[in-house]
Amino acid sequence: MSREGPDVTSPLAAVLDGLAALERRIRAAVADRRNGDPNPDDPFRGLYLSDEVIEALLDEPRMPFAAATGGTRLGALARAARLTPLDEELLLVALAPDVDGRFEQFYGYLNDDVTKRRATVSLALRLCGVAEASASGRARLDAAAPLVRCCLLTVDQPDRPLLSRTLRVPDRVAAHLLGDDRPDPALTEVLARPDLTGMPTPPGADRLARAAAAGADLIYLREQPGASGLATGLAGLALLDRPVLGVDAVRLTAAAERAELARALVREAILTGAGLVLGPIGTDGPGPWLDALAEVPAVVLFGATGWDPSWSRRSALLLDAAPMAAGQRAALWRAALDKRPAVAADAAAATAHFVLDPVQVRRAADAAALDALSDGGTIGAAHLRRGARSQNAAGLERLARRVQPSVAWPDLVLPPAVLGQLREFAARARHRHLVLDEWRMRPGGGRGRGITGLFAGDSGTGKTMSAEVIAAELGLDLYTVNLATVVDKYVGETEKNLERIFAEAAGVNGVLLFDEADAIFGKRSEVRDAHDRYANIESAYLLQRMETFDGLAILATNLRANLDEAFTRRLDTVVDFPTPDEELRRTLWDRCLGGLLPRDADVDLGFLASAFELSGGHIRSAVVTAAYRAADGNRAVTMADVVAAVAREYRKLGRLCLEREFGPYLTLAR
Repeated sequence: MSREGPDVTSPLAAVLDGLAALERRIRAAVADRRNGDPNPDDPFRGLYLSDEVIEALLDEPRMPFAAATGGTRLGALARAARLTPLDEELLLVALAPDVDGRFEQFYGYLNDDVTKRRATVSLALRLCGVAEASASGRARLDAAAPLVRCCLLTVDQPDRPLLSRTLRVPDRVAAHLLGDDRPDPALTEVLARPDLTGMPTPPGADRLARAAAAGADLIYLREQPGASGLATGLAGLALLDRPVLGVDAVRLTAAAERAELARALVREAILTGAGLVLGPIGTDGPGPWLDALAEVPAVVLFGATGWDPSWSRRSALLLDAAPMAAGQRAALWRAALDKRPAVAADAAAATAHFVLDPVQVRRAADAAALDALSDGGTIGAAHLRRGARSQNAAGLERLARRVQPSVAWPDLVLPPAVLGQLREFAARARHRHLVLDEWRMRPGGGRGRGITGLFAGDSGTGKTMSAEVIAAELGLDLYTVNLATVVDKYVGETEKNLERIFAEAAGVNGVLLFDEADAIFGKRSEVRDAHDRYANIESAYLLQRMETFDGLAILATNLRANLDEAFTRRLDTVVDFPTPDEELRRTLWDRCLGGLLPRDADVDLGFLASAFELSGGHIRSAVVTAAYRAADGNRAVTMADVVAAVAREYRKLGRLCLEREFGPYLTLAR
């Protein structure tokens, strides 16, 4: 092995050079210390501080302490926290070791204990010219005093006598006074920093700004669908030309050290003069940390639920966070896509029926740009819609099955009148912002903005597939409600389950499908026993909840007569799916057999359509059975396969295989 030194160009050489330079600086520092030490041969060096050492330290030239701490910041902090002159002096006494290392030794000398390198309460009071027994002086360091209440000073070791407790200034306070404006690292996980560059001023932000300027220190924003309390609060306080901190209240409440984080928020707001915007607030309220924010000059809370006065000892100003108008949403999309190199679609038109708040629009634009990378980079309408769908919360998927639509209008085989009704339903969903918001066609009474429809017809007539086509047309996901997660034998539990579904669906851009809806939306009946009474309560609840629903819902049923008539009045569209006639059945047979499945020449579509009165679902099932028979024989599908599959469907339906229907193929059926 070569014993030559490392290559001078290698990374190791650079590290060794740096260590050598550090060693030279340490040697120089040791030499300076020994040259200035009045008793360099003292064998107890480090165990105590002599008078000569302290004199040498005092004579050592250093930057003036006042220049290092920044007088203007200290004065601004004193005004923000309402500190007295004595408070300022106490803060400086506690701060000194964090600014000038000599003060550790000074305090160790004055405490007569080299291990106590911070000021004690006793030492701090004496340095400020206050007697240790002064009640007014000691009161400046208790929990209710501004220094401690505003988290600018910590009195450690609470189990010791007051005078021997040590004072410590949090690192963030010292950094601020020395000119560092970075937020406390402890707040990284709870701070919300949405990019709102170029965002139009949300509705209600100007009113919030006027209220805050007039002295309202606690404001609650109730979010309407499509609105962002976070964006409204940030924009409103920004109009006052003051710093603003957005806080994720969910993460704050879930944090193990939430009390410490609340104190850090108070400290950060006082240091920077910032207002706080916290949310979303759930039905359980903000938690006990809200009262800890009383020292913050302006606190804005937001949530979808109403304000409960018991949440705080202070009175709150109640305002609404309203959704943006269509023109503002279009401007927001343009701002979000402004720096994207290739946008081949009108984002506002492609996503007009999506309920997105300003923060979600920003994230949806980013998601659309990432999605477009795999298709060449050009952002189209499909990318924009997928980006918008990516903002859906996952809560609804725990209560309903998500179906990503894979069919379109050409896949439906229905009479023209039914297709027209389905297109009308999709148009209602696409233009409801224009009709209900801009034209003000929504009636009063607390009714929601939802679009609901009833699809009624026999099994297999295309109800579920039509719901999937509508979802695909709108660029939305389809959520099929699982009745097992809804119906409960215990009184009141079914209503609670439905409320969870409706609440989750209101915040999701999707189509909610209640298949076999008559199981839930049944008729009310005369009350003969307790079961009838509670069944009627369940139906009455659903009647009320459907009126306040803000999403898109489709009820599918095979038994329309079993639905309560009061539901039909609350539905926007009722579509009856008839059993297909012979012409439609022929189209269905041809469409289900498709172009990829090998088909023998003896397959007679005309006979199949005229002889067998089946719905589209049963035709599809028969074709799949025939395809498996053909695959097992490694051949094309023959008429024998299809007829045998139809016979299977007849047996499932409890129907007889008669000669007048099967004709010459009856032997194949048997």
